[in-house]
Amino acid sequence: MNRIITLDEFIIHRQKDFPFASGELTGLLRDIGVAAKIVNREVNKAGLVNILGSAGGDNATGDEVQKLDLYANEKLIECLKNSGECCGVASEEFEDFIPIPAVASKASKYVVVFDPLDGSSNIDVNVSVGTIFGIYRRKSNADGPCTLEDFLQKGSELVAAGYVLYGTSTILVYSTGRGVNGFTLDPSIGEFCLSHRDIQIPNRGNYYSVNQGYYLKFDVEMRRYIDHCSDMNLRLRYIGSMVSDIHRILLQGGIFLYPQTRKYPQGKLRLVYECNPLSFIVEQAGGKAMTCQLQRVLDLEVTHLHQRATIAMGSPDMIDEMKAFVEKYSALPTFN
Repeated sequence: MNRIITLDEFIIHRQKDFPFASGELTGLLRDIGVAAKIVNREVNKAGLVNILGSAGGDNATGDEVQKLDLYANEKLIECLKNSGECCGVASEEFEDFIPIPAVASKASKYVVVFDPLDGSSNIDVNVSVGTIFGIYRRKSNADGPCTLEDFLQKGSELVAAGYVLYGTSTILVYSTGRGVNGFTLDPSIGEFCLSHRDIQIPNRGNYYSVNQGYYLKFDVEMRRYIDHCSDMNLRLRYIGSMVSDIHRILLQGGIFLYPQTRKYPQGKLRLVYECNPLSFIVEQAGGKAMTCQLQRVLDLEVTHLHQRATIAMGSPDMIDEMKAFVEKYSALPTFN
């Protein structure tokens, strides 16, 4: 029988993988793990307390805010403030970033971006939701407060990223640029335990994930590729929670698509909070992630916190097929 390895143990043992190994990033990842346990507790009992439904109002990107959105957002910020390893956070729920005061005069070296509860529109019907996070090493002087420049970094500058899926079991998946590992929460001991070591996405899979209700609103190249997926008898799976869809593709292979539509000509998903962290994970697992204009997502310039992007990510062979359809049918110039 294999010995149980907890998230804390694994992070400490892998500390040598960090380019600036001195313990700060280790502590930061552990803080996120603690926040995930707290959020998981509330998600699992949401129907028993007054925490379901809308909080009344929209967030910085125009989406209706759910009560659990606000709760998850609050708990993540609280936990990230505790250790003093984080000098600032940027959340999908807020218009601007939030500087975090130094703890015991510690010079914090990292900033964290996150979507506190991805797929929160599914909360009221008990469908899986998740948390997405990304960690950057700050660019500004460590002796002062963080600046906007610290958050407007390309995805290729991420030092760590991951997600937590609150489903039939709660799983935390993360990478520090040395592969991808997953940890399942064991409620009997209250610890995340290593369950998915060195995740490798299959070269292709039997699934495609897209909101097919928008089919007629997609550009012709995307419609042709979706027709191709149907002709190949691929299975359509779309949950409406990006974390859930990406987690399935990460383990079983497939492709996730969110192209531009007439309503969202620049795409709908947030580059900073969703596309970059999950693209980092997918690439670390051997997959590919690009925009529907064929730019590598992690190379995109970030100009503002709530920037939107189109995205296609998943199994490398399927992304290459999608790319060929765009190159063949697109009437617009693409980027290589």
